[in-house]
Amino acid sequence: MEDELQRLRGEALVRLDGIDQSGDLEEFRVEYLGRKGLFSGLMKQLGQADPAERPRLGQLANSVKAEVEEAFAARQQALADSAGRESDKGLDISLPGRTVPLGRLHPVTQIMDEVCGIFEGLGFAVAEGPDIETDFYNFEALNIPPHHPARDMHDTFYFSESVLLRTHTSPMQIRAMENKKPPLRMIAPGKVYRCDSDITHTPMFHQVEGFLVDEKVSFADLKGILSIFIARMFDEKTPIRFRPSFFPFTEPSAEVDIGCVICGGSGCRVCKHTGWLEILGSGMIDPEVFKKIGYDPELYTGFAFGLGIERIAMLKYGINDIRLYYENDLRFLRQF
Repeated sequence: MEDELQRLRGEALVRLDGIDQSGDLEEFRVEYLGRKGLFSGLMKQLGQADPAERPRLGQLANSVKAEVEEAFAARQQALADSAGRESDKGLDISLPGRTVPLGRLHPVTQIMDEVCGIFEGLGFAVAEGPDIETDFYNFEALNIPPHHPARDMHDTFYFSESVLLRTHTSPMQIRAMENKKPPLRMIAPGKVYRCDSDITHTPMFHQVEGFLVDEKVSFADLKGILSIFIARMFDEKTPIRFRPSFFPFTEPSAEVDIGCVICGGSGCRVCKHTGWLEILGSGMIDPEVFKKIGYDPELYTGFAFGLGIERIAMLKYGINDIRLYYENDLRFLRQF
């Protein structure tokens, strides 16, 4: 058996030296080193050898097989290196490299970053919260009673009577005030969900809620902050007006309008020929909201505001259909 091992070793090494194709090399591996190959067959014959000779023959067999496997690996590497050199012969290293196309941030993401950057520059911290909310945080704690229209099924996606997809990011106002004492100055960006879909509404959209709570906060502070935001977001000469409105969690409340950025205030279809466009809602935080989370409404006051990112982007970029944001048309997205 020892002679047979030495013969097989010599035969395998000579065979390897003559191989110059990867296909032939694979055939060699199967024939000599495979599970049913020549070395495996020879190893099975060890059981017929003299018991006294088995350890020595077994060690010799392993040594020979290891030598052949090492030679096989070396030949495999040599063939791979040779193939690489051949493929490089047609390479002209003087040619300019191919430019890898870069992706772009979605316009909604761009506006979200810009809005957050403006308020962060004014000292507002950024807070994020869950998309799935409870009735308490989304409605009750914000002074929205059970009979309020915002609770109706056509406005809100409910999982159960007390669990829902948040309809605004205002629940973060309650969560923040529960865990921290004034002064607070925060914004809460994120996705919100409502049962609505047309050229100006989608079932899912993005919103930024902002609020400030401290002693002696006034409506003048609210107007000052929002005036700075609009000047930086659009233009310092953009006309602004505060129009009385109603929200359950603010009192007094106001809608904020800007001069139409499409027609310059002269009147068009977009602004319904009024010369004004609504961009956000705001107001002084209702004392009832403070009572829900244990703040003293006699000591603290604050304001809150909320704006839709898609709407701001539509006004800034002159987009007339909100559905364009979600059709993934590269011709549209590449404009931004």
